[in-house]
Amino acid sequence: MNNFRLTFRAVLFVSITLTLTSLGHAQATRTWGSGVGDDANPCSRTAPCKTFAGAISKTAAGGEIDALDSGGYGTVVISKSTTIDGTGHLAGILAASVNGITINAKETTNLISVRLRGLSINGIGLGLNGINVIAADKVVIEDCIIDGFTLNGLNVAAGKVFVKNTTIRNNKVGVNAAAGSSVAITDVAVVFNGTGLVGSPVKFNNVVLF
Repeated sequence: MNNFRLTFRAVLFVSITLTLTSLGHAQATRTWGSGVGDDANPCSRTAPCKTFAGAISKTAAGGEIDALDSGGYGTVVISKSTTIDGTGHLAGILAASVNGITINAKETTNLISVRLRGLSINGIGLGLNGINVIAADKVVIEDCIIDGFTLNGLNVAAGKVFVKNTTIRNNKVGVNAAAGSSVAITDVAVVFNGTGLVGSPVKFNNVVLF
């Protein structure tokens, strides 16, 4: 009987440990970032992460990352369907000598849908591309600023990209759309770039080109 009890307790302990470990690695559908967060945190509202890169690893496919306050959230590579929302704050991405946001679906048969809102992406005159869409199904960019990149503010290699209420400025090329991609922009300012729009098709409505 004593051996049975000891065995039962050992099995129960291992079971509980494995369950807690599994829960600790579970990805949330909504995660949070903060300028004073820590990427070692679980990215909950009360224990937010510091960077978008830290948060995205803890966010389930199709989930959302929200900025709790103003801060520098760092560059990020997105390889699954995700929303990143900095609305109401200065959610900044400083990208010197690199891309600000890279969107690159890992799966060729299940391309991703990405939504970006309320972000300030700054290449400080040294960054490569502000938003670099390599592989995706749909990308929506709203209420963003893309500034100071040596290649393109927005580079679209593939997929359908819709941009609204956004300023793209001070880049070598404002918007670059490769053959086979599709880009639509509305209520957008494309200003002070070396070249405003490159490639086709780029559909636009109520756009300031200067």
